[in-house]
Amino acid sequence: MAERERDEADDGVGGVYWRDEILQVMYWMAGEGFGQEFTPSDLRKFISAGDDVLEENLGRMVGTGLLERTGGGRYALTAEGKREGGRRFADEFEEMLKPGHFECDEPDCDCHDPNSIEAVCKHFSPAHEPQPNSVN
Repeated sequence: MAERERDEADDGVGGVYWRDEILQVMYWMAGEGFGQEFTPSDLRKFISAGDDVLEENLGRMVGTGLLERTGGGRYALTAEGKREGGRRFADEFEEMLKPGHFECDEPDCDCHDPNSIEAVCKHFSPAHEPQPNSVN
């Protein structure tokens, strides 16, 4: 076991770290069309963890309802696992997932004005998000 893996496993933080990594990778892999069920070997292509670390954490995640064993040494995200994986993925890559300049569908928006190239599109800013219980 690598030094980092041993330290994280011993202090409790490692479980959170590996859970987040596994959820994000499985969510991304499923979204990219790599399938819905993955083996530890599949995950190791994107996660630098030893067999023991992956197996231990996958087992824990089955126990908490985030993953299910599907047979043949494969694991799949449960509905809760998909929600949590999606949330963690979005949090981790929030800045990269924002629409770029000229990506909004409103032709009269300031983001299409070459003179406002630095402006953030008002249609994608949190201040313009529909609020719960608001009337549109």
